[in-house]
Amino acid sequence: MEQYDGIALFSGGLDSLLTARLLMEQGLAIKCLHFHSPFFGSPGRVEHWRKVYGLDIDAVDVGPAYVEMLKAGPAHGFGSAMNPCVDCKILMMRRTKELMQGYGASFIASGEVLGQRPMSQRRDTLNIILRDAGVRGLLLRPLCAQLLDPTQAELSGLVDRSRLLGFNGRGRKDQLDLARRFGISEIPTPGGGCKLTEKENTRRFWPVLRRIGDPSVEDFRLADIGRQFWHGGCWLSIGRHQQDNEAYAGVLRPGDLLFKVAGFPGPLAVGRLGRDWSGEDVRDAAALVASYSPKACRSAQEGTPVPVNATLEGRTVRIEVVPSRETPFREPAWEDARDELYALRKPGKSGGD
Repeated sequence: MEQYDGIALFSGGLDSLLTARLLMEQGLAIKCLHFHSPFFGSPGRVEHWRKVYGLDIDAVDVGPAYVEMLKAGPAHGFGSAMNPCVDCKILMMRRTKELMQGYGASFIASGEVLGQRPMSQRRDTLNIILRDAGVRGLLLRPLCAQLLDPTQAELSGLVDRSRLLGFNGRGRKDQLDLARRFGISEIPTPGGGCKLTEKENTRRFWPVLRRIGDPSVEDFRLADIGRQFWHGGCWLSIGRHQQDNEAYAGVLRPGDLLFKVAGFPGPLAVGRLGRDWSGEDVRDAAALVASYSPKACRSAQEGTPVPVNATLEGRTVRIEVVPSRETPFREPAWEDARDELYALRKPGKSGGD
């Protein structure tokens, strides 16, 4: 394996890109790691980034470890939504530290800027990350290094501290000026983009964490597809378009129910936690799925019941139903997730921005 001077965390955002390029400008060999999970990351774009930005990037899947962290409860709490930003950074730093020896690297670099985020990039929080990830002295933050204590890489002379920067605060002008200096024409978004910071996605993901005893990566991937509905322990995901219908093939697992309106164009739907489904639950789900097929609804208005195929582990049952949105299945609301999250929050503690 090729040996590197340092490892840079690369989210796909501007700050992480500038971090890597700033170190490469010093002649350092930098390996970039792009972490991904059901909630963040775009491993499919790695090859594009290699070509456009001239970076040496590997994709690293931290999905299973991330889900375990969520199930255990993030030590530093959630942010404004379901985002455990501090624990997320600690998890990625720990994983990077584990990989350092294999790459021959002697330091880690990240694109954090002091004061840019109100919670996860305060000075006290940056120090918590150093402490809890066990990377004090190893973690270099080149964009704001002049405002922080020198790291081992700087003290040893491997990294020229005088060529590092002192960015501070939420403004983007300095970053954009630096991007122009590097000749970067394709400017990425400021951050890599985490779905857990958004209310809409929290509404989808929170019931999975709270209602399933031992959720998996695949459960959270299913929650990110289609419309989500819950009725007790029964979970139904209904596709919104062809892309959703095709995505279901990659997340199906034994025990799932697959619903499809027969004889009419319409969505696919997946029912999970099959052991909790009664015959009435299956019938209600079939009626709800049929209600998202306009042609099936028009046929039902003429007095003709609509056939829906429900398939479980290769065995298909045809159910005649009247399409209906008036079923016990309900879409989860952000307000419910918000109230539960706020109840879990310890006074004065928030793990995200």
